[in-house]
Amino acid sequence: MADQVEKVKCLIVGSGPAGYSAAVYAARANLEPVLYTGEEPGGQLMITTDVENYPGYPEGIMGPQMMDDFRKQAERFGTDVRMEMITKVELNGGLHKAWSESGQEIHAKTLIISTGASAKWLGLESEKRLMNKGVSACAVCDGFFFRGQEVAIVGGGDTAAEESLYLSKLCPKVHMLVRRDELRASKIMQERVMNTENIQIHWNTEAQEILGEEEVEGVRVINNQTQEETTLPVSGFFVAIGHKPNTDIFRDFIDMDSTGYIHTDGKSTKTNVEGVFASGDAQDNVYRQAVTAAGTGCMAALDAERYLTEKGVI
Repeated sequence: MADQVEKVKCLIVGSGPAGYSAAVYAARANLEPVLYTGEEPGGQLMITTDVENYPGYPEGIMGPQMMDDFRKQAERFGTDVRMEMITKVELNGGLHKAWSESGQEIHAKTLIISTGASAKWLGLESEKRLMNKGVSACAVCDGFFFRGQEVAIVGGGDTAAEESLYLSKLCPKVHMLVRRDELRASKIMQERVMNTENIQIHWNTEAQEILGEEEVEGVRVINNQTQEETTLPVSGFFVAIGHKPNTDIFRDFIDMDSTGYIHTDGKSTKTNVEGVFASGDAQDNVYRQAVTAAGTGCMAALDAERYLTEKGVI
């Protein structure tokens, strides 16, 4: 266990597109950033195969390869990347304390939170087995691969409604699996879904098993009222039941909504605690894309640099 306090100008917690982009900008501004990758280095892109919607990769790129490139770029400019978790923080304006899982105590003048969010899953064995083989938690990311094919989407909230509408523009038929007899989505989203001819809503319906060995070949569903089982011939299966921001360790200090998304000030990345900035999916419950996460990571580093300049630290 470490017993010596480490003092840093900029501590970055999290290592997806937001964290690594923040690190590139912070390092180039001589903030000498220290980045803790967290439990899932690279974030959600580590379980994403083909990324085709990030600018600069005309042929597409594998998610893990992209994150490896991001890490190397951050390290090239001097970021100290540590494959470890931050397990505890004490955030008070001016000086922020953090502890790593190995016991290292860090005192940081600025803290950039880029811990991301994790998709909620149904918990099916077949869902895990066919991840990235037709199973996805992001229709905007992966829907393009299923154009011209039948797909299913699980969920009844605004996200599920938005993603089913997106898929309806690419796919001849979208099966929307709703476990209740009503949608939780806003009225306007409900109306749009109901008025889209190629979206078929299956009420009181839950997925029991996703079929296929190497790719999705269908989904077996059950009506939770009649107990009738049906098999739907789909080649894509999308889960849209929400995300959980990985922000629990900051809850006692940082303002966030009831689900854990961090509140930021206006168009900045500033939080309610002086010198603490939030970027990526930890504060974005709307777009949730790699490119927008990278953009807010850049913003957070610039906000941290300006803050330190104003304080006379750099």
